[in-house]
Amino acid sequence: MQESRLFQIVYYLLDKGQATAPELAKRFEVSVRTIYRDIDALRGAGIPVYAEAGRNGGIRLMSDFVLDQALLSGEEKQEILAALQSVNITRNLTESQTLQKLSAMFDLSSENWLEVDFSRWGNQGFDKEKFELLKTAVIHCRHVKIRYAGSGGDVGERTVQPYKLVYRAKAWYLKAFCTKRQDMRTFKLNRILELTILEERFVRRGFPEEPDDSEEDYPLITLRFPGEMAYRVYDEFDGNQIERQENGDLIASARMPEGAWLISFLLSFGTQVEIVSPVCLKEEIARQAKEIMEKNKT
Repeated sequence: MQESRLFQIVYYLLDKGQATAPELAKRFEVSVRTIYRDIDALRGAGIPVYAEAGRNGGIRLMSDFVLDQALLSGEEKQEILAALQSVNITRNLTESQTLQKLSAMFDLSSENWLEVDFSRWGNQGFDKEKFELLKTAVIHCRHVKIRYAGSGGDVGERTVQPYKLVYRAKAWYLKAFCTKRQDMRTFKLNRILELTILEERFVRRGFPEEPDDSEEDYPLITLRFPGEMAYRVYDEFDGNQIERQENGDLIASARMPEGAWLISFLLSFGTQVEIVSPVCLKEEIARQAKEIMEKNKT
């Protein structure tokens, strides 16, 4: 416990510049005497922390302080900075200068090795704004009013209590308590057409974790694609699900959930996909393709 508090004191001083012993005691819920013992322990470990008396005095670190190699290896320091960089976009670490401060503390440069763009092509920034607003609502437990396009084609307003932002299968989702349904729901961010953060706050409750889907519960779908569709096939399927044929065709086999999503997914390939099995899926795709043809006759 003491070792953890010592590191927290160092990080606190690094962030605040300086602090009084009573301030640190209140922060870490210990006595002032314990704080002074901790400061002595830090000095004994070679960390240049010192106290200045007087009205404007306090406990601080030397301005050129660099974390001792004995505490963290160079590789560990780089891993910490890389991890912080990877969440930079969602946590605004750059704005709070945490990365720069830790870089100085470690005497290392923080390389900007990762860039994430939340927006879709031609979206002009609304996806980023939407993500930032929802992140703020999640952190501060604020109700959000959304206009949402449901899977059944309906568009309506809901008031939700946002709990978690989740990235899964190439899309962002919001897990939230829907006050209309009085139940937990998952909303796809792309379908949130408008949103407003409300002043009303909520008390977080336990969000039931969804059981992992078992692939064994889904039918095995086997598809054939011409070789020129490789760019799309490898976008959608894992390499070990794909087998290249002598003539260049690609056979992809995967277990996928049945329903409207699967039909829409397969139709998105147009004439460049052949359903090998199951036969019932082949017949359904043919039926819907015929309907599309009838609707678009000139």
